[in-house]
Amino acid sequence: MRLAVAALAALALTATPAAASAAPGGTLTPDSTSVKANDPITFSYVTPTPDPKNWIGLYSDPGNGPVNEKYVGASLKWTYIPGGSGTAKIDTAGLEPGNYVAYALAKDGYAWLAQPAKLKIVSSEPLRFVTPSIPLRNARAKSSYSATVKGLVRGEATGFRKVSGAEWLQVGQDGSITGTPPASASAKTATAVVEAEGATGESVTAEVSVKVRPAGAPLVSELKTMSWNLWHGGSQVRGGREKQLKFLLDRDVDVVGFQESSGTSAKDLGEALGWDYYQAGADLGFISRYPITGRGPLPSESGMPGSYVKVSTDERRDREVSVWNVHLGYTPYGPYDACFGKDSFEQLMAKEAKSGRTGQIKKVIAAMSGDLAAADRTPVLLMGDFNAPSHLDWTPATKKCGYDSVAWPTSVVPEQAGLKDSFRVAHPDPAAEPGVTWSPIYTTFTGGYGQDSHKGEPEPQDRIDFIHYKGGLTVRSSAAVVEGTPTPIPNHKDNAWTSDHAAVLTVFDLGQ
Repeated sequence: MRLAVAALAALALTATPAAASAAPGGTLTPDSTSVKANDPITFSYVTPTPDPKNWIGLYSDPGNGPVNEKYVGASLKWTYIPGGSGTAKIDTAGLEPGNYVAYALAKDGYAWLAQPAKLKIVSSEPLRFVTPSIPLRNARAKSSYSATVKGLVRGEATGFRKVSGAEWLQVGQDGSITGTPPASASAKTATAVVEAEGATGESVTAEVSVKVRPAGAPLVSELKTMSWNLWHGGSQVRGGREKQLKFLLDRDVDVVGFQESSGTSAKDLGEALGWDYYQAGADLGFISRYPITGRGPLPSESGMPGSYVKVSTDERRDREVSVWNVHLGYTPYGPYDACFGKDSFEQLMAKEAKSGRTGQIKKVIAAMSGDLAAADRTPVLLMGDFNAPSHLDWTPATKKCGYDSVAWPTSVVPEQAGLKDSFRVAHPDPAAEPGVTWSPIYTTFTGGYGQDSHKGEPEPQDRIDFIHYKGGLTVRSSAAVVEGTPTPIPNHKDNAWTSDHAAVLTVFDLGQ
């Protein structure tokens, strides 16, 4: 929902426009182009235009760096370089192995001081799979099949092989999983044990599983969907990316809409899983186990806090689902004004409008009008972090903060457009199943939002993340989910759960 203070400070730094464009002509050189994860990178730099606010920013490559000397997204790591020449260190703790690029930039801005420097962070971890049981995408009998486990190994794997399992499943040296299931494999789950080997001869194994659908049946009969605010890409918890991968595989999800993806998380997670992905700018992202056949405009292009993808669940039957993802404005936050400020209904609605959320959700629903009109042919999902509660939860039965009911616009507007709240379809009684997503780790109010006098009081707990739907879908189940029992902030760094929100997981029956 909200940004941590340190992250806000970093974002404020990297979002400041350049005061003046510095003349290029300097140099930026890392001490090595291959750095072990968690080791610092030392840069040597020279610039003819020194300034106390000159800085180095480190970004994923490709990512959201200032390629055109303009802000695109926040740097992953940064440090100041005030002199005309010298050295500077950037720590790599928490960064995933992969390709990165560093920019030397002028005066808290984005004018280049030198040509960017590319480098690679390599793993220093012991060889291991992120989880011992890996569910892969469905197969169809008598049709060719492919998947991969290459990105699901931590450490440096030099090759893969099949140890045992279904005869038709083949494992390539590169971690590819291929084959053509015979008719006899129909309506069964094929498994195989895969071994990954490291450079020094160490090896690890995991079991992969593939559900085989009959030749004439739909490839996907149920769709597991998730909305997940990643909390700065998962960077606030140690080993966040590995924990995210394990969670997605252990929950066996198919389609995920991310918020706070930090410009690269959808790409990173999609590539590791071997799935389709769409990184919709610095905030939103999508990953899908099945093909993404269409992509919406970037929020920066559309002027709204949302985007969409179309996912094909069965290319032979032309079965698609349209998936919209939003991240609405976070301040002022309604439950604080209701529970701490005891505002009237009129005051709450005025502040909802001030937050921008009311206008934002109306704009998103308007953009969805074509999809909503065609929902009988192509089902539609609307998921995301709405940063506001639901009118279905603030009722006389729940009596939240003393209110009989509050018609929060961000849930009323989708309902008026014909969308249903999947969690409340599965759990109609808000008193029995509150479905809280904000917050598993903020249990005590930390201040701000004009409510500092209430600092230290219990944090209002509410459901602000949703998966709405329209069209030929049936809800099988829906839940607010976390991993383990998260320790509250500020002692959250070693949590198995990597976010400050619970995720929403809804399973839909697609029909036969």
